[in-house]
Amino acid sequence: MYFPSTSNDLPETADALVIGAGASGAVAVRELAARGFSVVCLEQGGWTPRSDFAGATAEWELLSQKTWHPNPNVRSATSDYPIEVSDSDVNPLMYSGVGGSTILYGAHWLRSLPSDFRVRTLDGVADDWPLTYEDLEPFYDRADRDIGASGLAGDPAYPESTAYPLPPLPIGKAGLKAARGMDKLGWHWWPGTNAIASRSYRGRSACVRRGTCQTGCPEGAKASTDITHWPQAIEHGARLVTGARVTEITVNARGLADGAVYTDRSGMQHRQKASVVIVAANGVGTPRLLLLSTSPRFPEGLANSSGLVGKRLMIHPYAAVVGTYDEQLESWLGPAGQTITSLQFYETDSSRGFVRGGKWQTMPTGGPLGHRSGYGGRPSTEAWGANFHRAARNVGHSFEWGVIAEDLPDEANRVALDTQLTDTDGVPAPKIVYRTSENTRRLLDFHIDRMREAHEAAGAASTVDTPLMRDCGWHLLGTARMGSDPATSVVDEWGRAHDVPNLYVMDGSTFVTSTGVNPTATIMALALRSVERLIAQRIDQEIPA
Repeated sequence: MYFPSTSNDLPETADALVIGAGASGAVAVRELAARGFSVVCLEQGGWTPRSDFAGATAEWELLSQKTWHPNPNVRSATSDYPIEVSDSDVNPLMYSGVGGSTILYGAHWLRSLPSDFRVRTLDGVADDWPLTYEDLEPFYDRADRDIGASGLAGDPAYPESTAYPLPPLPIGKAGLKAARGMDKLGWHWWPGTNAIASRSYRGRSACVRRGTCQTGCPEGAKASTDITHWPQAIEHGARLVTGARVTEITVNARGLADGAVYTDRSGMQHRQKASVVIVAANGVGTPRLLLLSTSPRFPEGLANSSGLVGKRLMIHPYAAVVGTYDEQLESWLGPAGQTITSLQFYETDSSRGFVRGGKWQTMPTGGPLGHRSGYGGRPSTEAWGANFHRAARNVGHSFEWGVIAEDLPDEANRVALDTQLTDTDGVPAPKIVYRTSENTRRLLDFHIDRMREAHEAAGAASTVDTPLMRDCGWHLLGTARMGSDPATSVVDEWGRAHDVPNLYVMDGSTFVTSTGVNPTATIMALALRSVERLIAQRIDQEIPA
C-alpha cells in the first residue's frame, strides 16, 4: 500500500502535472517519472485496498447493489461527483480512485481494428483518425506486457501480431457451449483476451475465476493500474495527492497552462504549479474540467476555440441476450471478463440498413441475483421472494451474449455543466445529453436477432433480450476529439491542445470515433504514444516562464 503525498512535500513547480490516476494518467505518470521528470498527480479518490473488495464474501451480490455499484449516482461515495442524466438514454459509469475505472472494469482487453481508424474512407461516415492502427501497434504491444494480457494470438479478424504474455483464461462449459453454436452457424469466434492474469505475473496472483471482476479483484489478478503502474511510478519519485478535487486549470498571461487549483477533503484549497498539464479524467471529467476553466482569454472554457469540448460524446450502447440451457454450465465462474468473443458482424454491410457494427462477448450470469446484480436499475427487492427462488433454480444454466455497439459521433450528444446540480464542494456537476440514433437502434436490433440465433444454435431452451441496458456507460469517449484542424478538433494526434501548447489530454476524450470494442487497450496505447512524444520533444516544448 502506498500513501498519498501531502501538500508539504510537493515541488513548487512540477515538470508535469497529471490530473487523474486511472488507466491513462497512470501511464503518463510512470513514463515521465521513470525518465527523471518531477511529476505530481492529483486524484479526487483514494487508494482501494484489495481487502475492501466484496467478491470473496457471501454478501457480494448485495454489496454490488450499492457500495460497489459502477454508477456514481447510485454509489454516492465521498469521492464521487453527481451526474445529471435526465436527458440521457444511458448512465455513465466510472470509479474515482487510484486506478480509476480499472478498479471496477470487466478487463475485456481488445485492440481497435485497422478499419476503426478509417471509417470516413471506408463507410462515408464520421471522420478518419489522424493516425493508423500501424502507428499504435508497437504501443499496443507494450500495453499488453504492462498489464499482463491473457489471450491467444492469431485471431483471423486482426492483422498478425505478437503473442500475448500470458495464455488465455479457460472458456469453461459456457464458453464451449457458445463456441459450438457459433461453429454450427459458421460464425467467427475466438477465446477472449482479458487484462487478467491466467498465471502469476509480475507479482500478481493468477485468476481464481470468482467471476466478480466488476466489483474489484480480491486476488489482484485483474490488471488495475493501482497495482500494475502506480508502485513503479512512486518508486521513481512521482508524487500522488489523493482526495484532491481539481476545480480549475490555470493559465498565465501568454495563455499557457501553469497549474491547477484543487480542494482537499478538509475543504482547503491549494494550487499546484507546473510546466506541462496533462488531463486524464475520462470522457466526462475532462470536458467538465475544461469547461470549468474559464478566463478572459478562454471565456468558453479552456482549449475550446472549436466549440467541441464536451460534444460528440460516445458511450457504446450495450444490448444482450441471455440463453438458459438444460445442462449445468457452471456459469457462475469467471472471468467476467469475457470467455469468448466474436467479430462476425463488426464491419459495415450496407444490406443490413445501418453502418458499422459491434463486438460480441460471452459473459457469466452469476448467482441468484445475477452477475450484473444492481445494473438493472430496478429496486433490489424485486429479486427476492418467488423471483429469487425462480432465479436460483437456473443458477449455472445460462450465459449472456452481449454486443458493444459502435455509436457514431453526434454533436448533440454532449457533456455540459449543469445549472443547478453541484458536487459537495459546490462545483457545477456535469450534465449528460445522450440519445441513441436511428442507426444505433437498427444496429442493436440486428445484433439482438443474431445473438438469439447463436443461443438457439447452441441449444438454448429459452432466451431473454435486453434491448438497451441503461447502466452500460463504461466507455466515455470523444468529448475532446483529436484532429489536424483546430477548427474541428480540440487536440492533435499527440493529445496536445491546439489552443494551449503545453496542455495535453490523454484519455478516451480524444477518440474520433468510438470503435466497436472495449477502449482501455487503445486508451493506454494512445497515452504511451503521446507521453513518449512529449518526452522526445521536451526541448521544443513551450512552457510558462
